[in-house]
Parts: sequence; C-alpha cells; structure tokens
Amino acid sequence: MSHGQNFSRRDFIKISSIFLAGSAAVTTATGHAFSGADDQVGDEGSRVVYSFCEHCFWRCGIAAHVRDGKVYKITGSEHHPLSQGKLCPRGTGGTGLLYDPDRLAHPLIRETKGGRQFYRKASWEEAISLVAEKLWNIKEEHGPGALAMLHHGYGVSFFKNMFSQIGVNKYAKPSYDLCCGPARQASVLTYGYPSDTPEGFDMKNSKYMIFFGTHFGENMHNTAVQEISDGIRNGAKIVVFDPRFSTLAGKAEHWLPIKPGTDIAMMQGLMHVLISENLYDKAFVEAHTVGFDELRDSVMEMTPEKVAEITEIPADAIRTIAREYAFHAPAAFVHSGRRTNWYGDALQRIRAIHILNALVGNFWMPGGVVAFKKFPLVQPPAAHEHPAYEKEAYSKYPFFPQDEPSNTITSHEIIEDTIAGNIKGLLIYGVNLPETMTLGRDKAIEAMKKAEFVVAVDVLPAEVTGYADVVLPECTYLERYDDLDNGRAFRTPFVALRQPAVAPMYDSKPGNEIAKMITEKWGIHGAFPPSVEKGLDRKLKLVGSSLAEIRKKGVLVMPETDLYRKPGESLNLKTPSGKVELASAQLKAAGFDAVPKYVPQPEAPAGFYRMLTGRKPMLTFGRTANNRFLGDLATAKENEVWVNNRIAEKHSLQNGEYVHLKNQNGVVSEFPVKVKVTQRIRTDAVYMVHGFGHTSAKLTWAYKRGASHNQLISRTDIDPAMGGVGFQNNFVTFIKEA
Repeated sequence: MSHGQNFSRRDFIKISSIFLAGSAAVTTATGHAFSGADDQVGDEGSRVVYSFCEHCFWRCGIAAHVRDGKVYKITGSEHHPLSQGKLCPRGTGGTGLLYDPDRLAHPLIRETKGGRQFYRKASWEEAISLVAEKLWNIKEEHGPGALAMLHHGYGVSFFKNMFSQIGVNKYAKPSYDLCCGPARQASVLTYGYPSDTPEGFDMKNSKYMIFFGTHFGENMHNTAVQEISDGIRNGAKIVVFDPRFSTLAGKAEHWLPIKPGTDIAMMQGLMHVLISENLYDKAFVEAHTVGFDELRDSVMEMTPEKVAEITEIPADAIRTIAREYAFHAPAAFVHSGRRTNWYGDALQRIRAIHILNALVGNFWMPGGVVAFKKFPLVQPPAAHEHPAYEKEAYSKYPFFPQDEPSNTITSHEIIEDTIAGNIKGLLIYGVNLPETMTLGRDKAIEAMKKAEFVVAVDVLPAEVTGYADVVLPECTYLERYDDLDNGRAFRTPFVALRQPAVAPMYDSKPGNEIAKMITEKWGIHGAFPPSVEKGLDRKLKLVGSSLAEIRKKGVLVMPETDLYRKPGESLNLKTPSGKVELASAQLKAAGFDAVPKYVPQPEAPAGFYRMLTGRKPMLTFGRTANNRFLGDLATAKENEVWVNNRIAEKHSLQNGEYVHLKNQNGVVSEFPVKVKVTQRIRTDAVYMVHGFGHTSAKLTWAYKRGASHNQLISRTDIDPAMGGVGFQNNFVTFIKEA
C-alpha cells in the first residue's frame, strides 16, 4: 500500500461515483426518524425535531419535520431567539444537503499502483487506524507543532478535544481571518471585550443606522434582518456607504457610492464634522473615554472637502450624514459589519467605526451599541487531562487572539508553514480549502500537496477531498448531535441543542464518534464521555436542566436582560484605562497607530477593475453550492459579474453574454461568467458572488456553474496587527468568448 507523501506524489483525484451516496444500496438511502418521547408528534404520525442550522455561522433554530423516516421540510423554530419562527432560504433548504445524491458514502483511502493514484473504499476500522497511525507518527517524529487543523463547522469541538490529548493546538478557522476576526479584535482594543454574533447593536430600537459595505439581506443573518426590519417599521433611517447598490441600499434614506478602499478616510471626515462642529457627546467623551486629544489632532486635516476628493462623495453629503447621525444619537450607530477584512487594514477600519459610535455617546444606550449577555452554562471539569501545549503553536501577529477558542493561529500561517515544510500533517474539517479566500486557490493546493499526510472530514466530494490521503464522511447536521451552542450572546441569553432528526445515512458517522475513535486508537481512553448524549446531559444538569428537557424545544432561553447603562454608571471596561479607548495604548505600545489613519490603496491598472465580492440569500459559499433545492432557484444557478453600463459599452459587452475574467497577474478564470450590465455599481469596480465555479465534477450540480472568485485571487494583504487576510486589491478585465 502506498499513500501520497509529498508534493510530487499527491495528485488531485476525482472520486469515483461508486463511492458516492447516489450509488449506495437502496436499503441505506434514507435514515429513520428518532422516536423519543420528547419529539413533538403531529398529524399522521409526523414529528417535529428542534435543532439548529449549520448552513451558516448564525446557527438559527430550526424545526425539522419528519414523516415516514424522512425530513420533508424545515421551518424556523418559534422557540429559538435567533430565528423567532423564521428562516432564510438556506435554512429551509437543509434537506437539499441531507438528500444530496453526491454525498460521500464511505471512508476512502488513497492508493498508488502502477504510477496511478486512485481512491478505494475502506472500512471505518481501516481508515481510522491509518489516520491515527499517521497523525501519531508525525507527532512522535516532529512534535505536536507539526500537526494542524483547518476547520469550519460547529462539530469541530470534538476534534479540538481529540488533538488536545496529544498536545496539538494549531487550529485555524479561515473565515475568522476574512470575516469576524478584525471586528472581534477591534472591539477588544476599543471596548475591552470581543464583538459577538449577533453583533452588539440595538437595531430594533435605533433611529439612525449607518452601514459600510454590509450586505444584510444578501448574506442574510436572520436575526439582524428581522431587527433591521423592526427598526424601519419604527421609523429608523438607514445610510449605506457601498460602491454597489445592494439590497440594503434599496432600503436606505441615503446611498453613497463610495470609492472602494477609502472607508477610513470617510470615517475620519465624519469624525472631523462631529468634533469641529461640537456635535459629539462631550459629557460621555470626558467621563468614559481616553485619547480624545490625539484623535482630534489626527482628523483635523480630514475636512469634508479633502475627504470628498478621496472618497468621491460630495462634502455637503458628508456634513449631512454627520449632522443627522449626531441629531438622532444616542439611538444611532455605525455597524461594524461582517466579512470585515478587505485590504489588510480592517482592524483600524473597525476601530474607526467604534470610535464614531463612542463620539455620540451611544455606548450601552437604547438604539446604540450594547453588550448582549450569555447564558450562564457551567462547564464540567475536563474528563481527561491533556499534555501541555507548545508555545510555537500561537500566531506571530501581536493582536491575534490567544483566548479565542476556535483559533490559535491564522489560517494563512498554517498554509505558509505547510508549504515551508514545518507542518507535516493536516486535518481539514468542513473547509473546502481550494475555494476558501485565504491565499487563493494555488497556495491552498500547494500546501495540501506538500503535507506528508492530509485527512479530510466532510459531507460532500468538494475539491479538498481530492487532495486528501484519507476521506472520512461525516453525516450532516440533521443526523447528529454536536456540542451545546453556548458560545454567543443575545438580548435573551440562550443555550441551544443540535440533535438528530434522522439516523446517519449510508456509511457516514457523526464527528464526535470519529474523533473518539481516533483518540482511542492512540490508547487514550476517557477523553470523551461514554456517549455524546451522556456528555450533554451532564452539562445541562449543572444548570438544573437535562437533555430530555432541552430536546422538547431545542433551546433554553432566559428572560430579556437589561442592556442599558444607568446615569452616572462607571463602565469598568477591561481596557488598560478601564474606559473606551479612542486612542489605543496597546496598539501604540506595539508600534502601530494609536488612532486609525487613512492609507491609500493601490489603483487598478489601465483597463482593469477592482474585484468586489459577496453572496446571495440562498448561497453560503461552498456549503450550499451543490444544493439542488436552493440551486434550482433562477437567481442561484450561477453567479454573474456586475459591470457598470458605461464600462460595458467601453468593452463592447452585452447583458447576458459570457466572458472570461483575467486578473492583474494574468490568471484567467477557468469557466466563463455571465455579464450583468447595470447602473448599480461604480465604474471602477465589478462585483461577483463567491462560491461558484467548482472544478470537482462529482459536485454534479455545482460543477462548472459560474466562475470562481477564489481562482482570481493572486494578491493578498495581511493585517500586520491581527493577521487577517485582505483580497480586494485584485483587479480583473474581460476576455470575450471567441
């Protein structure tokens, strides 16, 4: 038996259809319903099983409706505070993943015979034994620092526990570097605590909301969309700074098509107006902030006229927005957004947003910035002590969080260290690395080829599984238990349960069982409870509940908490000063700017246009790309490239025609993309949805649909403070079909 062990020997393998779910025996093609007494029984013997969704990080509460052993529909749980009985299209489309005919059906092991690589079906015993042996041997030969995990998905907690038993703690969630990481750390540096999901904004009670490139309504975020709608019904005004006329911009009082890359300049311009016209909340600033003088001095030259030249937004509009914002404060805010790292300056950009909020005194006030509370779940003591971690596992970036449970290092550091030969073994859980916006497709593939051993745990035969030495098929979120969802805060604190609606289909297994099997192959016993159910029950009993109780509604919810500060109340924040830090002492001590400053971004080469990206309401990047229930919607079949009508005329492009895109380094999109000619985008940018253009032919619905945004990323900008990855300094032009 021979397994791919180095760069030259591991090739991309197209998984044979005989190993996919569509070819599995009919007797295994559907799961059976769980029939515990706690399930809600309806008409005709149907059942409702309460759980939470996995199609995006929001993890809304769901009600899985089961009849005759099959989930026939999914609705929003009326019991869960994040869904409140409603779901986005992705949430309702969960059955499209459960019954996807392309699902991985068996464990697979890579072999080489006669110079040809292929996968063969393996038993769980054989596959787990091989994984355990390879990971253990790498740890023994090179130390635990030679192993790392890239992950996305709530079931990762079991694999973190598994790796902790042998001293491994190199974990990275690529979405953290790209999405919420900068916002989290900007909040820590300014307020002394991390931002959360949902972010701490009292949207339903706000009178004035400002958004910079935040695509609520397209990236969905169920609770936020509901609360924005509540705010609009209550008379709130919305302001959107965005190069593109987004869905949210369609609800706005003011849409300002700002020049891409100039957001910090705009924020400094707004600060200038607030301070120079004495519109800021002097009492709050004097009592609860530090660094005002340094901030004031830094924005004095950023007049509306100067900022207008940079951002291409008229000076009068800048003054109008600042004045209206101050007028409606403190029931007003600037939202910090999601997918926050665009150019490698996101930490300072989100810091500027937090400063704008502090200047109007909206901190912990109705309609402003609030700090949601968490459900006080008690964690039982560890069942098994793990060895000490190696310090080398931590990120080199000074403001990458050392206390964030999902990450100890950036994802691009793992990719770079694997290419350099420092990391020998990779466990990739639920991350389609070649199509993940970390360092682009080529770097991801290079890392997977260079590693000595790669194991992929996934549901579908995505591109990443074609580079693994072993593929372990995990069952879907509708077929398994995961850990309790208690890692987030909300106005009504809650803890939620993921529970199976049907049994695992085919020869797939839940992540908790896979991790436990590997750990026990290492001879380590007791690291996991006897069953996942007993572990969950133990945790819940520490707060006076039980697994039996929480299964009834899928969630335990506390009453709404008091979110607002009282007159004269001291904030006692966990910053060096105990106050809101307009100028950050921590950043200054580390050699960075204490207050955010605008730095120009590179301009596009002649004939090229800045490539902007986002998502559609029915698409969560790779997670739903192959979902037939969602993909059959007309607007989800493929992505389009938005091109301003004047630019389309310049390049002789017609609406609906197909073109290839070429980036500034000469990379040409493998598949063509349809042109959408529109006035809803600036002339210096184009826009396309990420998550299309899949090259894995075994994703039979997603294959070749649209173009891959990730393929066209060949330049990345790393935030020097917290290590996030920016990728919007990539530019494209058009190659017309012959």
